[in-house]
Amino acid sequence: MRLELHLQTATREQSLPSEQDFRQWVELALSGYQGPAELNIRLVDEAESRSLNRQYRGKDSPTNVLSFPYEAPSVIECDLLGDLAICAPVVAREAREQNKPLPAHWAHMVVHGVLHLLGFDHQDEQQAEEMERVEAELLVRLGIADPYLERTA
Repeated sequence: MRLELHLQTATREQSLPSEQDFRQWVELALSGYQGPAELNIRLVDEAESRSLNRQYRGKDSPTNVLSFPYEAPSVIECDLLGDLAICAPVVAREAREQNKPLPAHWAHMVVHGVLHLLGFDHQDEQQAEEMERVEAELLVRLGIADPYLERTA
C-alpha cells in the first residue's frame, strides 16, 4: 500500500509523537485497506478543536479527534481519504486522567480517527461494539491494551 501522509502542527503542545509514529499508526489502521491512500493529520490546540467541533458537530467544546472523510465526485479518481484534526492538549489530558501511557493514547486516537475515515462509526451500540473491537484488535498488535476494558469492567 502506498500512503501519502501530510502532518500539520498547529499546537503549542510539546510532547508530540514523531512523524514515523503517526505513519505507523495510520498504516496499522489501514492494514485491511486496498489501494493507495492519502490523508492529512492536523495537530491542533483547544481553541481550533472547539471551533471545528462547534461548526461541524454542534458541540461547543474541544474534543480529542475529529474525522472529516472525503468523498470525491464519481467522475474524479482520488486517493484522499480525508482529514483528521487531533487536539494535542485534550489527548494529553485524557491520557493523564485515564492513567494511560501518552503514546498509547495517541495511537488509539489516530487509529480511531482513521477508522472513521474508512466508514466506521459509533452512532448506535452495534456500530460502537464493532468499531471498538476493531480498534482493540489493531492496538494489541502494537502491544497496547484494549482501551475499552476498564470502561466495561
